[in-house]
Amino acid sequence: MAKKKAKTPSNNIAQNKKARHEFVLDKKFEAGIELQGWEIKSIRQGKVNMTDAYVFVKQGEVFLSNTQIQPLNQASSHVLCEPNRVRKLLLNKREISELIGSVERKGYTLVPTSMYWVRNWVKVSFALAKGKLAHDKRTDIKDRDWSRQKERIMKHSSK
Repeated sequence: MAKKKAKTPSNNIAQNKKARHEFVLDKKFEAGIELQGWEIKSIRQGKVNMTDAYVFVKQGEVFLSNTQIQPLNQASSHVLCEPNRVRKLLLNKREISELIGSVERKGYTLVPTSMYWVRNWVKVSFALAKGKLAHDKRTDIKDRDWSRQKERIMKHSSK
């Protein structure tokens, strides 16, 4: 009898599914995030929400805002837990200068797409994005429906 493989836990912590629907994502970046101890414990429990999160640049530094990390009930009483605090993202100067140029000159927005584990560190993936108009969203939905129909037709025609 073959041995059963142990299930490896997913590296993914949270995703911003709304980002793909609302924006056209261009170039992706990966950054470390500055967290406190209680936040790591909450992240391990999966108490993260990124639906309304956004990234901004201020005074040559990059920050993640509006990401909710709910504190655990067992958190220390001497630590002040702010679920919506602004968290600093850790990037190289070259990457930061590229982001500043794209946001200020080209009119891009920085949208976080996911939060995940890389070994013992929490990383945030975000992208340069431009907002979609209503007709862009409708065409994406039509394209998605058509690709599904094509797959069904091809599946039935091959039998």
